[in-house]
Amino acid sequence: MREPNVIGDWQECADEHAGLRVRVHGLEKADPPRGRDEAADGLTYFRFRVTVENRMTEPIGIHLEDGQLDIRIGPDGESAFLDWRNSQFIEGFDLYPLRRATAVLYAAALESSLNVVDIQVQLKADDDWADRYMWSGDMTAPDGAPGSGVRAEGALESLDLQIATFLREQAERGQG
Repeated sequence: MREPNVIGDWQECADEHAGLRVRVHGLEKADPPRGRDEAADGLTYFRFRVTVENRMTEPIGIHLEDGQLDIRIGPDGESAFLDWRNSQFIEGFDLYPLRRATAVLYAAALESSLNVVDIQVQLKADDDWADRYMWSGDMTAPDGAPGSGVRAEGALESLDLQIATFLREQAERGQG
């Protein structure tokens, strides 16, 4: 698989889905709106969003449900609990050009494993499967902290901050 995206980055879909963009963003600790699931007893809940944008010239049918998401946490990549009862999926929605649709998802995991959160998404568009893409982040660092992999909304809009982040990452790779 290709290098993962950072939470908050847009990923352009390829091939027959060119013109669709997908983004995982808004990763934060949050309690579910309809109460905790018994299966998540002792786990820490978190929320994230998956947004799909249509930049094509024609509408496209979007489908994103629990079987199309895989959430892994911690250094060993253990599976997180996806609370499908509290999550809001995208099911058979006709996404018109220059429009977006967002799914709001709730998951739970051990608090000690939230330093590595990997979210893999495989979108279904007009009954065809798009490629799988992955986003990575760290929920234990403050939003937008350097090297955290979590971007506060709009935190990296400044060109100066983008350049500083790039240079820091290149320096860290050279130290290995």
